[in-house]
Amino acid sequence: MTNLSNNKFEVTIRRCGVPSDEELVRCPGVPNTKRLHQGPVAVIECVEEIPCNVCEVSCPRGAIRIGKKITNLPMLDSQSCVGCGLCIPKCPGLAIFVVDQSGKDIDKVSIPYEFLPLPKPGQIVTALDRNGQPVCDARVERVNNDPRNDRTAVVTLLVPKGLGMKVRFFWLKGEEQDVQRE
Repeated sequence: MTNLSNNKFEVTIRRCGVPSDEELVRCPGVPNTKRLHQGPVAVIECVEEIPCNVCEVSCPRGAIRIGKKITNLPMLDSQSCVGCGLCIPKCPGLAIFVVDQSGKDIDKVSIPYEFLPLPKPGQIVTALDRNGQPVCDARVERVNNDPRNDRTAVVTLLVPKGLGMKVRFFWLKGEEQDVQRE
């Protein structure tokens, strides 16, 4: 644990359950900025070496590799990835997203969602960052609730340009008041 100025502690996956910017930069599943602007691509924010390979098995293009040691971090071949999103609902850590920053005015981010009720396409929601802090309003573009996803829906949000790598969850409008009251 690193003590920072003003008696604040560093936010890390082990301390807070949220990966730090430094942890994400070192993550072999996060594509570079150039690739993010070329179209949809998986973003694998898996920073813990745990025995898991469901993302590798779920990718029909072989764009995700774990290797022989099952505790290796997933490596993304971002040029092979087409952003199909089949890996999103398979990750038990909810650590995979698909981000598309190729739009002129908007970014798209597809995220795993395991709550009810599900949002509806066209609905406006409050987009949140990794720490659960509100970032912006977002429009729900699509909800994929395929039964093969074992009750993990994939929700695609339209967010303002430049926020695709920040948004990682959302509240339905009205939920933010419920959380603040508890």
